[in-house]
Amino acid sequence: MEGTIPPAQPPPGPRLGPPRSLRPWRRRPNPLRRPTDRFQARIGLGLLLAVLVVAPVAGVVVEELAHRHYTDTARHQALTRHETSATLTEDVPRHPEPGSDEAKLARYPAEVRLTTPDGRTATTRAEVPPGLSAGSQVRVWVTAYGEATEPPLTREQIRSRSMGCALLAAMGTVLTGAAAHAVTCHVVRRRNLTAWERAWAETAPRWTPSG
Repeated sequence: MEGTIPPAQPPPGPRLGPPRSLRPWRRRPNPLRRPTDRFQARIGLGLLLAVLVVAPVAGVVVEELAHRHYTDTARHQALTRHETSATLTEDVPRHPEPGSDEAKLARYPAEVRLTTPDGRTATTRAEVPPGLSAGSQVRVWVTAYGEATEPPLTREQIRSRSMGCALLAAMGTVLTGAAAHAVTCHVVRRRNLTAWERAWAETAPRWTPSG
């Protein structure tokens, strides 16, 4: 019928197709991104991957080498050092807090007299417990020449020192990668500044009105 108003129609439905969040991401070129920026990003990513790969390997290799070195050192120390009895020739200072844990672990240097493996009488200074008087008997580690020394390395000391070397190797790898990245960024920054100054020298005359 002429002159009648047609019924209202529902609004058009949504456009067919995947939601915006599900659409494949497309890399759009950035006109402000310089080739040096891409180079710097690639170098940073390469150094990061290299550090992640090299650091654990370096730690394992260094730990194995250090463990072998300290094991040989401990074996040599066990052959060239021995524990013997010695006699104090002087009084040892008393710890200010006797009975404490620090007093039990504290050691003071004192002069002792001992007999070397070849039968000679020698005098040396050794670390002994506090509070002992002259004439007391103590156990000390000495070399074949009768000089006081430390006892051979224990397994725990070998393990802790090896792990310390491994940690230092891993940290050194990380620091080397960080230093390489810093040097790369510095070189790229200097190159960008040089290029910017060159471009400005060519553009400035067209922006500056002539007198």
